[in-house]
Amino acid sequence: MKQDRNNKNFWNHYAKIYDIEINRFNRSAYSEIYRLISETVTKEMKVLELATGTGLISINIADSVRSIAATDFSPKMIETAKKKEAPDNVHFSVEDATALSFSDQTFDAVIISNALHIMPDPGLVLKNIRRVLKPNGILIAPTFSHGHLRDSTWKLNALLLKIIGFETYSKWKPEEYIDFINQNGFSVQTWRVLKAAFPLVYLEAKLQD
Repeated sequence: MKQDRNNKNFWNHYAKIYDIEINRFNRSAYSEIYRLISETVTKEMKVLELATGTGLISINIADSVRSIAATDFSPKMIETAKKKEAPDNVHFSVEDATALSFSDQTFDAVIISNALHIMPDPGLVLKNIRRVLKPNGILIAPTFSHGHLRDSTWKLNALLLKIIGFETYSKWKPEEYIDFINQNGFSVQTWRVLKAAFPLVYLEAKLQD
């Protein structure tokens, strides 16, 4: 059997309970993410969200931007998102973050939340983001930090998750994650750690000159 290195099968199956799990374990953290993003973006901005899942972030910040292309590589996630009552400026579609179909310099901001750490090639994803961002564009990339969980218990849990089709490829500590973003064409402007099921690094960065 071919290995599902991008976890797509897992997310397709998980789509129908995604919102339930987010609200169960990370409701307050996501509420804070909505607030922080809404304070950063503006009504003139054309925004791309990668790994939108069922559209929670896009729907909750839609009033603060001009338009949002809310995308995910999981068809089931997008199918679930399209069943929701979303603002007219939110447009859902299936996209592969490692091979985006959008033209160069299309978006004022790109959001990718809690996804880079579970992508096999996050560097390639950031390369695609750089291409579609306008000059002085903003990257907003909240990501769970698993770097402190390197003991035997975590390794066992990670193994069990891998068996059911989910794998965390990058286990960054917050500072390691900041360095990774800075080393891949961006300059981190602000970051903080939010309390969630796991420490969650909220990060905003700009394209490097």
